[in-house]
Amino acid sequence: MAATRSTTAAPAPNTAMRTLRGDRSPGEFAMAIRRAAREIGEHVSCDARYIGRVETGEIRCPNYAYERVFRHMWPDRSLAELGFAPRTEVRRRGAAAAPPGPATGGPDRPPPPGDAGALLHREALRLHDPHHPDEENDDVRRRTFLSSGPTALAAVIGLDGPARAAAPRSLPPLPGSGLLPQQTAPLRRKVGAAEVNSVEQAVRDIRVLDDAKGADALFELAGQSLRSAYVLLNDGDYSTAVERRLQSGAGELAISVGWLAHDSNRLADARSFYSEALATARMAGDPALEAHVFCNSAFLARDAGRPREALRAAQAGQAAARHLDSDRLLSLLALREAGAWALLDDRSACERALVRAYTLFERGESEADPEWMSFFGEAEIAGLEAQCWSALGEWDRASERAEQAIALQGTQFVRNRVLYTAELAHDRLGRGDLAGAAHHASTAVALLGEVRSARVRGMVADTADHLRAHRAVPEVGSFLAEYDRLAA
Repeated sequence: MAATRSTTAAPAPNTAMRTLRGDRSPGEFAMAIRRAAREIGEHVSCDARYIGRVETGEIRCPNYAYERVFRHMWPDRSLAELGFAPRTEVRRRGAAAAPPGPATGGPDRPPPPGDAGALLHREALRLHDPHHPDEENDDVRRRTFLSSGPTALAAVIGLDGPARAAAPRSLPPLPGSGLLPQQTAPLRRKVGAAEVNSVEQAVRDIRVLDDAKGADALFELAGQSLRSAYVLLNDGDYSTAVERRLQSGAGELAISVGWLAHDSNRLADARSFYSEALATARMAGDPALEAHVFCNSAFLARDAGRPREALRAAQAGQAAARHLDSDRLLSLLALREAGAWALLDDRSACERALVRAYTLFERGESEADPEWMSFFGEAEIAGLEAQCWSALGEWDRASERAEQAIALQGTQFVRNRVLYTAELAHDRLGRGDLAGAAHHASTAVALLGEVRSARVRGMVADTADHLRAHRAVPEVGSFLAEYDRLAA
């Protein structure tokens, strides 16, 4: 017998939040919320779509990260006075009547509990708020997520079984996954907003987990998610509006996987994923996606020791972003250019690019700033400038800016805090401060217990190798003993 579906009343609009928005556009209001979040060291991916979901009543109660931000913005108002329902009521109703079908995703509408996509989303929420009631004592579920194999992220976008999708014969199945079984012909699947929302949410969740944990544990999982997204794009049946969002989402997911490859020291893989993303951006005619690809490609080329390629990519990114009305994006791309000039030992060109980057940064945020740039603040700009001075051999200036980057970095960006600390150890070594280099390298090693990033581990290992000839210095000897113990 077919199951009957209970009907629910349409959500009531949140007039209180609409009143608080006033004359501001949804994007401007979202920008104000992101700014307030940074003031208290919080991280929320608030955009105009989230504001729309709040005002229509689709989000009946914010998650704990948003709640802290709202209480910071309006300390004299309770959640009820802000137009939200009690959390206990929302959860009680959600448990009593879980909706059928794939989840649409989003910070406040996670995938159904029990599937691998839910593990990804819960881990992202846990990192937003360690005291989230669904995430307390979650070590077992977190270990399950980190070891669940290449099909885990596929569940996020609803492709976790052969009944949901099939691939053409030219695409071989993944061993053991059951995700893409061979068929005599591709099965056309209707793709709508729910699937696109899940692709977009996968990008957000990967970003949150990478900021906190590093790339090594995520790369294989995210790669499977990307493959599934391209199955939707290549074999799905969708409208023109859905196609545009799906192309953008798949391209952003390819960039995310490329970055995970980069941070895992899989540089050739990263280059391939960025090429895929660039092709998607060009076919979609999406300059914002194209600028993002070039921004990441410039960073990759710099780390791979190809400064001319890094320079060309940074300049191409600036050309793509010229009409996007985002000074912050142009600022980051100018910093990518500065890093390339520094590696080319062109000090004057590097300084000109740095001045341009700071001038653009100081113009402030805009509604057009991409969501993926949530990491880009004063800490990041200081860290990237430190890398420039380091490449130019200006060790004192590099150390000063690396210290500022550490002091300014929000607690949620654990991987970047380790990165800047490793950079500072390198800079102290460059200026001949062996004890200082050992001290900061020891701090980085301690933080590496929280982060799995082959790129950062490589930086620390390089510092350790350079310090071995100075083991007689007490601080150096202590660091090397601890480093070798952990490495073993």
